[in-house]
Amino acid sequence: MLDDRKAAILRAVVEEYIETAQPVGSAAVSHAPGLAVSSATVRNEMNALERDGYLVQPHTSAGRVPTDKGYRFFVDSLTPNQRLEPSQSEQVRTFFARAHGELERMLSDTSRFLAGLTDYAAVVVRDSEDPARIKSAQLVSLTSQVVLLVVVLASGVVEKRTLELPDPVDEVVVGAASARLAAHVVGDTYGRPLGVPPSATPEVDTVVDAAVAALVPGPDSDHQPQVYVGGVSRMASAFDAVGTIRQVLDTLEQQYVLVSLVKDVLDRGLSVAIGAEHGVVPLADCSIVVAPYEVEGEPAGTVGILGPTRMHYEQTLAAVAVVSRRLGQALSKGAEDR
Repeated sequence: MLDDRKAAILRAVVEEYIETAQPVGSAAVSHAPGLAVSSATVRNEMNALERDGYLVQPHTSAGRVPTDKGYRFFVDSLTPNQRLEPSQSEQVRTFFARAHGELERMLSDTSRFLAGLTDYAAVVVRDSEDPARIKSAQLVSLTSQVVLLVVVLASGVVEKRTLELPDPVDEVVVGAASARLAAHVVGDTYGRPLGVPPSATPEVDTVVDAAVAALVPGPDSDHQPQVYVGGVSRMASAFDAVGTIRQVLDTLEQQYVLVSLVKDVLDRGLSVAIGAEHGVVPLADCSIVVAPYEVEGEPAGTVGILGPTRMHYEQTLAAVAVVSRRLGQALSKGAEDR
């Protein structure tokens, strides 16, 4: 634990470095609001903070910059439930008032909007296991042995499966199977075991059983989380070293890395992972801020921001919290309207 003076000096260093991206000297800190101490006292305290691992001096006779430990102290000391600036709140209201359409487009638009709001790269992940309720299910005969299954989920996703039947069936059987399937699965949760009792017609049951099997993805299913990344080009201006920029941009193209990163941060109960804390070496100079979003009360995915460790944490935390909540509300309302 740091005493009040060291904590105030550390916060002043972090805030100054976030604004200027330049090593911070004692003179600048001594003029920070609320600090009535001399430059000499600041220097002594900064030396102590450096020994304790909160600050580092990149060059001899240069000022100090925060370490991951210093940023962590700063983030943990922030007041909970940060608010957006009025102009940003208005941007959020305007965006979600106009945000409509298919789920994939909405998630993609949200990632781009959040990137513009924060000036960092934004990531929106839709979970691989969609927890949404089944709003409708229909079977359409394509040929005598091929049937198309169309399922609309409450989240707005439309799932289509092509079913190949062992024996030919006519359209009357397919129609009866479609009605029976809808009567028993609408309102249930997609991806979880579904029960449709047998009927008096074996041909109908064969079609229904094939559809039910397709509604429950097996262990070898190719369903993967969907990742939408916005504002990638903004990351290039956040770093000076070309090698760092290349590593960051290459990593942003690897969706499985982003999904693992987001999941790991959430599983550890964190909303912010700073630098080496997240364990992704190419992103060691980056921090990630995440928040889950829900559709109809069920976890549906994650909203995140990836930026340099010297990001504006207060604004970013507020932006991610508000956008994740409003996204969930918009998707839930869209589900009710369908």
